[in-house]
Amino acid sequence: MSEINMDTLLVQMRAMADKANTINQSAVVQGSNPDFSNMFQSAVNKVNETQQQAGELKTQFELGNPDIDITDVMVKSQVATVSFQAMTQVRNRLVSAYQEIMNMSV
Repeated sequence: MSEINMDTLLVQMRAMADKANTINQSAVVQGSNPDFSNMFQSAVNKVNETQQQAGELKTQFELGNPDIDITDVMVKSQVATVSFQAMTQVRNRLVSAYQEIMNMSV
C-alpha cells in the first residue's frame, strides 16, 4: 500500500472508533444497554454502504468523469476491501464463540 492509502485508512479507522465510542457512551448516558444485534447490523450496513460508494466511484471513473481521480478510486476500493475483511473476521469470531458456548456442558 502506498503511504496515501495508509494515512487515509488510518484516519477512517480512527473516525469509526470515535463513532463507536460515542454510540457506547450515549447508550450509557441514556441508561440502556446497547443492543448487540442493532450494533452489528449497523456495522454491516456501514460496510455495505462503503462498498456501494466504492463501486459508484469506480463506475464514475470508468465513465470518464473528470472530477474523479484514480487515487480516490483506489483508496475507496481498499477501504471497502479492508472493511469487508474486518467484518468477515468479526463474523468468524462470533460464530466461533457461539459454537464454543453451545458446546459447554450445563
